[in-house]
Amino acid sequence: MFDKLAFIEKRYEELSQKLSDASVIADQEQFRKLCKENADITPIVEKYREYKAAKVAVEEARQMLLEKPDKEFEELLEAEIEENKAKIPPIEEELKLLLLPKDPNDSKNVIIEIRGGTGGDEAALFAGDLFRMYSMYAETHRWRIEVLNSSPTELGGFKEISFCVEGEGAYSRLKYESGVHRVQRVPETESQGRIHTSAVTVAVLPEAEEVEVEINQNDIKVDVFRAGGPGGQCVNTTDSAVRITHLPTGLVVSCQDEKSQHKNKDKAMKVLRSRLFELMENERNASIAAQRKSQVGSGDRSERIRTYNFPQGRVSEHRINLTLYKIDAVMNGDLDDIIDALITHYRSEMLKGEPKE
Repeated sequence: MFDKLAFIEKRYEELSQKLSDASVIADQEQFRKLCKENADITPIVEKYREYKAAKVAVEEARQMLLEKPDKEFEELLEAEIEENKAKIPPIEEELKLLLLPKDPNDSKNVIIEIRGGTGGDEAALFAGDLFRMYSMYAETHRWRIEVLNSSPTELGGFKEISFCVEGEGAYSRLKYESGVHRVQRVPETESQGRIHTSAVTVAVLPEAEEVEVEINQNDIKVDVFRAGGPGGQCVNTTDSAVRITHLPTGLVVSCQDEKSQHKNKDKAMKVLRSRLFELMENERNASIAAQRKSQVGSGDRSERIRTYNFPQGRVSEHRINLTLYKIDAVMNGDLDDIIDALITHYRSEMLKGEPKE
């Protein structure tokens, strides 16, 4: 570990010199890449230097003790040794975490797709509640949300809705939301006050760049049609809605939220590109996906990951056996306690070096 840390510190010093070089600054592409690399390793170098400073302080104090100082100074030196020795183990643990392999998609924007599952109208209403929850969570992190496509219902929910979340660290935190979200409550559509259980599926995709996924135009079929809404509302008089079918994989993406056919096609292509990227990643990282499944769940949208029980005010995160009695706060976007716990669990499992059975 310490050989790796020494190498990273040396690289950090090299980057510092390069980033002050006028020729590097003039090359914006190279400068951007080096700035990103520098930002990635700076926390590691700072923590490593903190570790080395504690070790040096212990050694210097021990050397001073060899000089037989007076009793008062000796006590001060011994206290300094104990204080710095106590710092070292937690710093070592932090360094281990900082050296864990990073998900290369963590810095990407996110495309989230929410679909009502079992439960009919109540599932559609809860899909709308989850969209509101993620929108409020994004707002607290100063991320931007853009709706890509939606199928609203007459009661105000969504059969499905897809949207993009743009901002630093969006994927790194929201990637844990993939799966089945179950709700237990008395539906607005229930006249007898009985508690129903419904489910909504959430898929979280890293937004793919065009350079990462090249789509051959001969591999897609584009259909246009008139957009529609609940009860005949929002029906366009022109064929502005777009449906794209990727022939090799059978993936189908529709978009109808924009009045412009061109804009709808652009949004649909963005979603299609991200879905294809997800397929590529899953094939490429089959072993990593299997490991992650044992740690925090596969992220598969068929897996039940969380239950929202309104009568008890309870939110249960099944992957890590976490229960919070703050459902109102969670539904208003207060997700950090859950996401932080998932991240901590995931990292601790990675540190063990092998997946749990």
